[in-house]
Amino acid sequence: MAEPQGDELYIIVCAAGPAPDVGRLVAMAQERGWAVQVVATPPALDFIDVAALEARTGRLVRSRYRKPHEPKPPRPGAIIVAPATYNTVNKFAQGIADTYALGLLAEAPGLGIPVVVLPFVNSALAARRPFLRSIDELRAEGVRVVFDLPRQVATDEPDAGAHRFPWERALSELAPDTV
Repeated sequence: MAEPQGDELYIIVCAAGPAPDVGRLVAMAQERGWAVQVVATPPALDFIDVAALEARTGRLVRSRYRKPHEPKPPRPGAIIVAPATYNTVNKFAQGIADTYALGLLAEAPGLGIPVVVLPFVNSALAARRPFLRSIDELRAEGVRVVFDLPRQVATDEPDAGAHRFPWERALSELAPDTV
């Protein structure tokens, strides 16, 4: 994986069980010197504490494209997608850019921006060939997809296994020398 191109880390959060705890990843990234921009898929806005994340980062949580009169945000040096849903993984692999988050992801490999994806799906979706193909396609493009841990599969537990989600893996996969 390429070295980070700057100190801007975009964390893209999707609507999945671990999403309410994305602040843990934000805090870990900030401790490692990253300036963090949280980008939420539209459904993820109902899963996260937007006000707390904005207070933590000092930036608005973004979920839509900017308006023409709004300033252009800095280009990320790296992107982490966590938790990544079945839908987001598949759309990213196919180059679909129908949301702001997916638009960022669609461009990232072509711009040489390192991307780490930590999916969180249920066992039925994890076994689907389209999902497995998408993981293979993303990896072939240099995207680091971390999906080899049972902690990333939703279960019938009340919190859907979210307490086991490996947030720390995202940063270690992005920059192994900073852990």
